Amino acid sequence: MSTQDTRAVITGWGAVTPVGLTVDETWQALLAGTSGIGRIDRIDTTGLPTDLAGEVKGFEPKKYLEHKQIRRMDPFAQYGFAAATEALRMAKLDIDDANSERVGVLLGSGYGPMASMSAHTLMLHEQGARKVSPLVPVMCAIDSAPGEISLAYGVRGPTRAMSSACASGTDALGEALRWIRAGVVDVVITGGAEHILTRMDMAASGNAKALSSRMDAPTEACRPFDEDRDGFVMSAGAGVMVLESERHALARGAVVLAEVAGYASTSDAYHWTAPHPEGRGTRAAMRGALADARVEPSDVDYINAHGTSTVFNDRAELDSIWAVFGDRTAEIPISSTKSMTGHMIGAAGAVEAMVGGLVINHGVVPPTINCHRPIDPRVNFVAHQAQEHAVDVVMSNSFGFGGHNAVVVLRRWQS
Repeated sequence: MSTQDTRAVITGWGAVTPVGLTVDETWQALLAGTSGIGRIDRIDTTGLPTDLAGEVKGFEPKKYLEHKQIRRMDPFAQYGFAAATEALRMAKLDIDDANSERVGVLLGSGYGPMASMSAHTLMLHEQGARKVSPLVPVMCAIDSAPGEISLAYGVRGPTRAMSSACASGTDALGEALRWIRAGVVDVVITGGAEHILTRMDMAASGNAKALSSRMDAPTEACRPFDEDRDGFVMSAGAGVMVLESERHALARGAVVLAEVAGYASTSDAYHWTAPHPEGRGTRAAMRGALADARVEPSDVDYINAHGTSTVFNDRAELDSIWAVFGDRTAEIPISSTKSMTGHMIGAAGAVEAMVGGLVINHGVVPPTINCHRPIDPRVNFVAHQAQEHAVDVVMSNSFGFGGHNAVVVLRRWQS
């Protein structure tokens, strides 16, 4: 029987982001401080509060999917499928009748197929019921991404979707860790995917004053931990990892990229959009993840912050880090890669956990760009340029609307 002593390791990862269509492209762009934020091309922005977003550029579904799959898949599911394909290839994992029931899929998404829902709702209104595709029940399901992965690769273990707003990707990775520990499966294809760049979502979030309106300088709009931050930038993308029990990975000779050592999730029970003023939930999640990983705050070498660039979130997160890490906060490099990717909502935490694994492997911390006037000069926000650091333990934070808090701790794998 598996227990907490069962270690879970990452053996493959894939990404589709506003700065790259693969993990390597994304990583190189982040190290270079490249912004993927610009004016939206995919939708009509007339009358919207902002025309800025982090769109996925140059993505060609036919590279990953057959025509019949494309017809029934929302962009968020296409991104998730592409990232899963890259992760499985990297992991060199063969799924067959012998092991298929011991493989699962668990993908997070904050809002799922909103683009398709919006398009088909408009079609129903303008053209009538007969024009609505019979594929809509599949296309507009939040479990469509894990379902398509299961169908394509023959995964016969548990195949699930989960949703906890901006914490979805991190929660999926953390719950996959629990599946491995509990012995439910040996392998989980896990992460998050999102595409909610629709007129409705942009209008709603803009009207809520959550989005940056710095339209005169798109690449400078997302500025986490900067005094002049004015909101986040909505983005799309996906991040998917292959998570395995250590025993399973070693038995098949897989290359281990990092260990997912700890996870915790909490709820603020306070407000739909504002963080708890005392950081009650975020502090509990960070402390819980450290305890689950059996590491101390002094062991953490890098924090990939949630860092959305909103006035309240950045301050609340930083206050919570100070509360958990004390004086060590001034020593740990803390960066927000959302400054370059924008906020990929349900995909954000998965991509950012992946970034943590890449930092462990390469010894380089990506920057927080646009951090010209840091809200706390004592803290190393890795402003503007990447920095070299020896990193063995990483914390990755994700906090979402509804008071959802999720934190994972990654560690350099040692046999």
